[in-house]
Amino acid sequence: MRLAAAMVAVCCLVGAAAADDAMPGSLTGAKGDPARGRAIVANRQVGLCLLCHSGPFPEERFQGNLAPDLKGAGSRLSEGQLRLKIVDPGRVNPATIMPAYHRTEGLVRVAPAYRGKPVLSPEQIEDVVAFLMTLRD
Repeated sequence: MRLAAAMVAVCCLVGAAAADDAMPGSLTGAKGDPARGRAIVANRQVGLCLLCHSGPFPEERFQGNLAPDLKGAGSRLSEGQLRLKIVDPGRVNPATIMPAYHRTEGLVRVAPAYRGKPVLSPEQIEDVVAFLMTLRD
């Protein structure tokens, strides 16, 4: 059931107008877990977020400076805007260097073992969104 909901959400995203800057519906139909989301963001083997972003992670050394600081992300962007920026950031900014964490079609230079596979599952996307929404300072 969750996989079907995720597929519908991604299909709706592909058909959305280019002016849309948000993906309001959850990929799973449920809210994510902020604690799991924080762990994904901070994990350099799963989310890889800190390669480019910095944020309120005092325990993490060597945070990135190529992308906006994640501090205050929940104040700057809506839940739907955050979700779209994670699922397919190219829909918001075609020139972005941020990878699409859930889109699998139309990508280039993807290793054969990873073709057709999203970086994060729908549940992981929702966990990251839930965590980022807690960053209000």
